[in-house]
Amino acid sequence: MTLGEGNTPLVWSEAFGKRVAFKLESLNPTGSFKDRGTAVLVSWMLAAGVREAVEDSSGNAGASFAAYASRAGIQGKVFIPAYASGPKRAQIEAYGTEVIPVPGPRSKAAEAVLKEVDQGLIYASHAYLPQGTAGIATIAYELVEALGEPPGTVLIPVGHGSLLLGIWLGFQALLKCGMISHQPRLIGLQAQACDPLYRAFQAGQEHPLRIPEGKTLAEGVAIADPYHGEIVLAAVRESEGLFLHVDENRIEAGQKMLARLGIYAELTSALVWDGLRQLPAGLPEPIVCIITGHGLKSA
Repeated sequence: MTLGEGNTPLVWSEAFGKRVAFKLESLNPTGSFKDRGTAVLVSWMLAAGVREAVEDSSGNAGASFAAYASRAGIQGKVFIPAYASGPKRAQIEAYGTEVIPVPGPRSKAAEAVLKEVDQGLIYASHAYLPQGTAGIATIAYELVEALGEPPGTVLIPVGHGSLLLGIWLGFQALLKCGMISHQPRLIGLQAQACDPLYRAFQAGQEHPLRIPEGKTLAEGVAIADPYHGEIVLAAVRESEGLFLHVDENRIEAGQKMLARLGIYAELTSALVWDGLRQLPAGLPEPIVCIITGHGLKSA
């Protein structure tokens, strides 16, 4: 079950005196990295005979699920926060999937979808189900293939943490089979308005800290209770990486600066720009930033 996901470009540029590569996951079929995981998840659902399923999403996962489910002949329904950007909602609807906007913070959409699950519907969750992680791991494989070596440092926006987890597991697989000699340092990026993993990392905690769900332009990472929080914190520490958070007034500026490089990234992806600004000196190269989604989704 595929729409041609993966094999996305790696584009080099200069930023803050560093030579940096940007992995354009924004050029996947529905405009985000989520397609890699969805291709595997929907293939599994199809093989299992699933014909109807529900999902909750701030937009990208919902659009990805809607596209692949439609392709597979699976009837879908997606619960989104009412504040989700118009283009994302329109994209989900264009694939013929029913959209249910839910007022309130991101967590309310998650609560609403669970009521449907309680009625017996299949929950095609990109966060909870493990199948999609194997698809996301292919980002690590492609980076090694393109660079001829593992990256030194990888900057990754983090909400639930499925992207960072998938990339980490991909590098772990390459290490175990002897194809690379070291684990790249992973830099998790969160919006300062909703940064439970950053706070836990700073406090030396193994679990995400419970915080209020703050409103942020980076809606793709507005997750106050990240499902993969514990393992993502462990992965970042194991890689000798760190977490950074980005002040709200720097997110749009980051999107504009990336656009000056010819990279039109959604606001969640724009966290990588200020992440580059904050990087401590001496981190190993090559440095790679993951552009998670396309800027056309943010209008």
